[in-house]
Amino acid sequence: MDSIDKLLEQIKAEYNGDKSQQTEPPQPNFDQPSTNLPINLPVNLSINSANALIDDILGDTNQPHSFIDNILEEVKADIEAQAQAEELKKQQELEQERIEQEKIKAKQKAALKKQAQDWLAKLDPLSVEGLWFERFAESYPSKLEAAIEYLKSN
Repeated sequence: MDSIDKLLEQIKAEYNGDKSQQTEPPQPNFDQPSTNLPINLPVNLSINSANALIDDILGDTNQPHSFIDNILEEVKADIEAQAQAEELKKQQELEQERIEQEKIKAKQKAALKKQAQDWLAKLDPLSVEGLWFERFAESYPSKLEAAIEYLKSN
């Protein structure tokens, strides 16, 4: 039994020793620099120097070109580039529309010219209409242009 008593006393001693250690946590000594810090910082920093140090480590968020400002500038540049691309596309579409309109007008003019040539070929110059047209055509550079203008108006 002697060995059991010794073991019990050892366990009690260890248990009581652990309790005394737990009730008195070690007090840090702020007067001496700690060697456990990841970087060596002076222990007695003022608030301003601490803020400056934090800004140096993390990056100054008050700088005009912070990370968020850079992202906003990129977004703004993307939006402007997209707007320019849309404007260019709109201008190209308008130019295409103008070209199409010119092609339509040219086809109409060619058709009217063909119609005027056919009309002039069928016109009897000695008829009442032929004589009237002769006087009408005097104010135009050619009979064809006069016939085109006459057919446009009819």
